[in-house]
Amino acid sequence: MRNFDIDQATAVETARAVAAGTISALAACEAAIARIEARDGSIHAVVVRDFERARAAARAFDAAGDAKRGLPLAGVPMTVKESHDVAGLPTTWGFADFAGRPVAADSLAVARLKAAGAIILGKTNVPVGLGDWQAVNPVYGRTLHPRDPSRTPGGSSGGAAAALAAGMVPLELGSDIGGSIRVPAHLCGVFGHKPTYGIVPMTGHAFPGTDGAEPELAVLGPMARSAADLAVALAAIAGPGDDSAYRLSLPPPRRRALAEHRVLVLDAHPAAGTDAGVREPIAALAESLARAGATVLRRHDAVPDLGQAHADYRDMLLAILTRGTPNAAPIDAHAWMALMDAQVRLVRRWRAVFAVVDVVLTPPFGVAAFPHDDRPDWATRRLVIDGVEAPYGPQMAWPGVATFPGLPATAVPLGLTREGLPTGVQVIGDRFADLTTIGFATLLEQEGLAATPRP
Repeated sequence: MRNFDIDQATAVETARAVAAGTISALAACEAAIARIEARDGSIHAVVVRDFERARAAARAFDAAGDAKRGLPLAGVPMTVKESHDVAGLPTTWGFADFAGRPVAADSLAVARLKAAGAIILGKTNVPVGLGDWQAVNPVYGRTLHPRDPSRTPGGSSGGAAAALAAGMVPLELGSDIGGSIRVPAHLCGVFGHKPTYGIVPMTGHAFPGTDGAEPELAVLGPMARSAADLAVALAAIAGPGDDSAYRLSLPPPRRRALAEHRVLVLDAHPAAGTDAGVREPIAALAESLARAGATVLRRHDAVPDLGQAHADYRDMLLAILTRGTPNAAPIDAHAWMALMDAQVRLVRRWRAVFAVVDVVLTPPFGVAAFPHDDRPDWATRRLVIDGVEAPYGPQMAWPGVATFPGLPATAVPLGLTREGLPTGVQVIGDRFADLTTIGFATLLEQEGLAATPRP
């Protein structure tokens, strides 16, 4: 491979270089370790480091020769969100009480990434209980935004997004129930994919010490500096658990060119404001798509009532997140089933939308990266939208557009705001149309309409 630069290479490019013998897995591993050691001091993203075992895994990979060089993530160094179990490393979710809890096995997603050839270097930071759009906790401290240390990189996959944005690693594994992949991807200017609900097993990603049913709404998904890497990583981790008799076969992308796409743009939500710094790049993207020949719609009668959908999503999410917490007010079984009924009806409404469009574009979040705010009561926190203070919590509405109905959504970086902060767009597709949203993101990247800013 000519002009191969390991410090700028994507995961796919790294795997190809390892397969071709241009670089060894150990050399790729050492380069990533050097980047982390050089760049993470001022960011604090990679909070659990497992460098010696990573080196040993890379040496073993190289020693296996051709038996492993053809793997899709051959020798790719990466990190994973702290909430994923990795044998021998702590899984605390930011709670000091769990810092010494032994972890004996990899999560199923981590095991699948290793089987695909990836080399795990360590873990990245999260908020306490994965419950914020920031990344700070009493175990590991605070992760800072790579472009502005006074601001948050997002959460709960905040350390993951920061590590990617700073160019430390090409690939990460996150999780998402309230925008935890898409919001930090947007705030840091990287790619992230929230899969269709249920296609990636949650085994080994659970609140420490619990063992039971997988929570509604929650998913695991990849984050990267390139859209193409999302597809490869998703293929590695998606599919039923080991004890299942069925197999997953996602449909191919609906379209092969931007000009063929039917696109619906939704940039206003009744429950949450959206700053011009986020709206304007999406509007510019829509204009570029129209010039490229795509069909671009601004409204459609089949679109569900976003306000009602948000209210139902909020009620279900609060029931999930407050389960087992002191003084929580649980809902009764019939109220829960009513929310599930609303969820099914919402899926049907979106199915009608996706009968006439291929993707829906929305903001991932209402603002760009915002200042750190440690006030425990979200009701006291404020975000500045078009120069006016606005409440913090309602921003759950934008990621919730895809989360409540279980739709796939890909966060795509669109560049920098006037203040020099990253901003992006959320590309939503029909259920199981994951390769359509990732494919659309890939086309945007290929046409120069989307790109991760250089660190």
